[in-house]
Amino acid sequence: MIFNIYSKRQRALRGEVPDIYTYEELPNALKVQVVHIFSDTIGDVNAYHRTGGVVKSGYKLIVDILCREYGLFKLPTADSFERMYLQELANYLLSESDVERNIDVIELVFKYIDKNTRECYLGNNYSSEYADKAIVELNDRFKEHGIGYQFIEGEIIRVDSELLHTEVVKPSLKLLNEDSYYGAQEEYLSAYEHYRHGKHKEALNDCLKSFESTMKAICDKHNWEYPKNATAKTLIRVCFENNLIPSYWQQQIKSLRSMLESSVPTGRNKLSGHGQGSLPTEIPQNIVAYMLHMTASTLVFLTSAEKKIT
Repeated sequence: MIFNIYSKRQRALRGEVPDIYTYEELPNALKVQVVHIFSDTIGDVNAYHRTGGVVKSGYKLIVDILCREYGLFKLPTADSFERMYLQELANYLLSESDVERNIDVIELVFKYIDKNTRECYLGNNYSSEYADKAIVELNDRFKEHGIGYQFIEGEIIRVDSELLHTEVVKPSLKLLNEDSYYGAQEEYLSAYEHYRHGKHKEALNDCLKSFESTMKAICDKHNWEYPKNATAKTLIRVCFENNLIPSYWQQQIKSLRSMLESSVPTGRNKLSGHGQGSLPTEIPQNIVAYMLHMTASTLVFLTSAEKKIT
């Protein structure tokens, strides 16, 4: 739970509340707050009596994943003797300066909270509410410190604009969170992950994959035929021919097909889809962010239109 304490109110009055997101460093206060959240939610060493040892196994699972992925036998903060996994994980988060590894820890912990803690407490309403509150607090803490990340649909993603994130990115992930769109959602999240790691060409490639996968999923749901190796342009044509968008809107919005055909595919083709020649092609970060948001808004448009088909 977040309290609007006196010092916060005074900082707000002085205009010291951050209004631009940063990504390069997590402040120590935020890390400590994160430890409070997951200690409260998963439990601490004194919680064994109510969880039957699940607490320790939960933290051990997270630590083991990190060690395996980093190529370590134990985290640098591990005890020499009996390993206390909560302490090991918390100390590692607090001592590690690499922001991507900080995000690794936070994402794994909250993936566990999002899924496993609900199951550990037998899926009752109380436990689900407890997990939901933890995720809400994490996202609020990110915002409070002006850190441009949010935990959404089981992943931490980078946020570049609060308005775009709220009105475009979140709705797209929510709409894609169905079995039929699983591939498209996975590709879009992969685009965001590449973007977070500065892999801009890979991000654009996954934007196009997600765009095409969404249209293929819509076609499959309604048994609309399309060539096996259909490109984005062909898939757009199939969707229009089958009145994914009502004909009267197609007439009113004459540029719609042109916009769809030239947005995601063109950005990807020009910047990352072909050989780069003798000189490496540098893709500006702001262009990739723009394409991510354009992809998201297009997916919202398409999946929302599909839901209205009778």
